[in-house]
Amino acid sequence: MQCRDVAPSARYGISVGFWYCGWTHRRVANDGKIWKLLVETERSGGIRVRNRQLLAALAALGVGAAVAAGANVHARATIGKPTALTGIHLIKHVIVIMQENRSFDEYFGTYPGADGIPADVCLPDPRRGGCQKPYADHHDHNFNEPHGAGGYVGDVDGGKMDGFVAESEKFCKPTGPCRTDVMGYHTGTDIPNYWAYASNFVLNDHMFESSHSWSTPAHLYEVSAWSARCRRPTDPMSCSSSNYPVKRSASDPMPYGWTDLTWMLHRQHVSWAYYLDHGAQTASHPAGVPLIWNVLPGFADVHADGQLGSIRPLTVFKAQAKAGTLPKVSWISPDRRDSEHAGALVSTGQAYVTRIINAVMSGPDWQSSAIFLAWDDWGGFYDNVAPPQVDGSGYGIRVPAMVISPYARQGYVDQQVLSFDAYIKFIEDDFLHHARLNPATDGRRDSRPDVREGASALGNLVNDFDFSQTPLPALILNPCPPGMTLIPTPQPGCTDSIPLHANTWGDS
Repeated sequence: MQCRDVAPSARYGISVGFWYCGWTHRRVANDGKIWKLLVETERSGGIRVRNRQLLAALAALGVGAAVAAGANVHARATIGKPTALTGIHLIKHVIVIMQENRSFDEYFGTYPGADGIPADVCLPDPRRGGCQKPYADHHDHNFNEPHGAGGYVGDVDGGKMDGFVAESEKFCKPTGPCRTDVMGYHTGTDIPNYWAYASNFVLNDHMFESSHSWSTPAHLYEVSAWSARCRRPTDPMSCSSSNYPVKRSASDPMPYGWTDLTWMLHRQHVSWAYYLDHGAQTASHPAGVPLIWNVLPGFADVHADGQLGSIRPLTVFKAQAKAGTLPKVSWISPDRRDSEHAGALVSTGQAYVTRIINAVMSGPDWQSSAIFLAWDDWGGFYDNVAPPQVDGSGYGIRVPAMVISPYARQGYVDQQVLSFDAYIKFIEDDFLHHARLNPATDGRRDSRPDVREGASALGNLVNDFDFSQTPLPALILNPCPPGMTLIPTPQPGCTDSIPLHANTWGDS
């Protein structure tokens, strides 16, 4: 077996080095203290950090009890392994929580065992000269950075992943100060609940946005595996792929003519709901979910099915979670303040997500649930992994994602190539007898160029589960835990009062 060093780097204030060659001893140093870790290379090509040593290091660094208690960080290369769907039907409730605009490296670039920020990376800085290195950015508030299709092309730069600073500086005035924060990353003490979920359940470290572009196409892919423009929205065959689909609006309320997953769910009598944080945004209710993230009412087939009543406020979800009456499939979309979209606070978004997960874990449906947590696009923030290309429209830049379930493989870092199409694939395999959003077979022909769930590069989320294990217990967390290193210290309850004006949303 060939040995190779795997990105020794400053991770979470720790200097960690891993070697791909059997067992070896490496040192972990911080603030003058040294811990010794035993690192094992598995035959599958991944790494496993022995639990007790990692616990000691994380606990000494103050990551928090919830992270330390579940830390069992390991990674396996599972691409190419046969997928066994045995046991998938133990999952009776799939819950997709989609947050906004963060890259994987911004949230988990220093997470032990993940494919994180490389050592000595420094990106060209054309405005100032020289280059910018990644740095720990503890600010609760971040700037909105370019994240449309043009920003994608500039950031990726032909696969070199070195255009993030240059793209951000294009939005600066010609003279005067120009502050960018694309190279900043948050640490485990900034977002302890997210790191706790990763260490106790599954972290997907190769989850790529489904498209090359911004929030609306990402949300369209989330529910339909496509983003398009339709010449005649009542005609599914009039649609063609687009990174800039029509934005649903009061003057154009139903621009999406192709088939979404709810068409198949409805035909097979599989219950579903799309939950809106504080309801839908309207002229008289600006605090709700913006139209650009609330895409299902824009689909012609949802109207044809008479299923608009399945788009409901989040308060209904929480009541159903408590009563044990969740539908088979749930999608949850945030309002702006809870979204983590730059301009909104990281702490407020983490608290919002934690309350949703606590609601599921406190209810009777937890024992049969799978929660898929992800962020819709990269928000312009740095990530080091070049996206694989699928059908000319994707994949986009890597985003954080987790699988949270009693049957999740505890402490697993999944290195499969994934996109939001994998969520649809899992739902289809669990509830639709492996049917696909395929115009040849789904009963509503549209002009999509391919069957995204069948892409050869796409992994299978079923590999993140062990249906033979003793179910993992609920992990009820404080939505606003003390000791976070965010600047400024979050207000009690992690509520905020930052004005969220339209100009804070940039490309969005």
